[in-house]
Amino acid sequence: MANTETVLCTDLDRTVIPNGVQPESPEARPRLRRFAARPESTLVYVTGRHKALLEAAIRDYDLPIPDYAIGDVGTTIYQVMGGEWRPWRAWSDEIAPDWRGYDGEAIAGLLANLDDLRLQEPEKQNDFKLSFYAPVGTRPEPLLAEIRERLDRHRIRASLIWSVDEAADSGLLDVLPAAANKLHAIRFLMRKKGFNETQTVFSGDSGNDLEVLVSGLQAVLVRNAPDDIREEAMEKVAMAGYPDRLYIARGGFLGMNGNYAAGVLEGLAHFLPHVAEWLEPG
Repeated sequence: MANTETVLCTDLDRTVIPNGVQPESPEARPRLRRFAARPESTLVYVTGRHKALLEAAIRDYDLPIPDYAIGDVGTTIYQVMGGEWRPWRAWSDEIAPDWRGYDGEAIAGLLANLDDLRLQEPEKQNDFKLSFYAPVGTRPEPLLAEIRERLDRHRIRASLIWSVDEAADSGLLDVLPAAANKLHAIRFLMRKKGFNETQTVFSGDSGNDLEVLVSGLQAVLVRNAPDDIREEAMEKVAMAGYPDRLYIARGGFLGMNGNYAAGVLEGLAHFLPHVAEWLEPG
């Protein structure tokens, strides 16, 4: 086992970062910083953000620097040491076979004449993440079917992730290697670093966290999560036979309300009670 007691893998937006409509407990982020400062702790951010947006979030919300960051919708893993973010080549090697030697630019060429798609900015692309904008009224089913057919011709195994940015009035599409997802990245990190399931906890809030929340890993759903996500997660872990592996934050822990980082720490202390004493000053 690695020389660490507690590994926290957490989503950022609306999980640690209080950028939802619910109120934040003001003590929550300072307590998260105390946790991260412990020599026995390992902190992993798991997010769709690219490196520049990750660093902006850390600066803007006064978040602790992580030990590792799984970013770009699971296509990158960084080890963070002495302020230096080092891409983990072993993860690139793990997911590369799905794209059979193609990089993002080459796959963009295969999709070049699809009128509905427009490439996102260069900083939102990498060798294993190809991101597009589409008109908000686009019907995703035929578009995704056409993309899938083109990729299948070249035996490229890919995940197609469609979403809508309502604020920007735009459809969003990410094309990723099939193996590049949050759960695979977390388990890869656990395997490579020797983190076992009794010392590792994941926290999240939304549908893109569901795969990990119901995977059998010790997992926390923060109190501010949508009701439908809470119900679906509870149903899936019950059907799988491990409802005790999912904790739903409800507030009250150390006087906090269970939203955002307060819920993360509440669930972490539920699974690993020794953490509670780390969160107070001194």
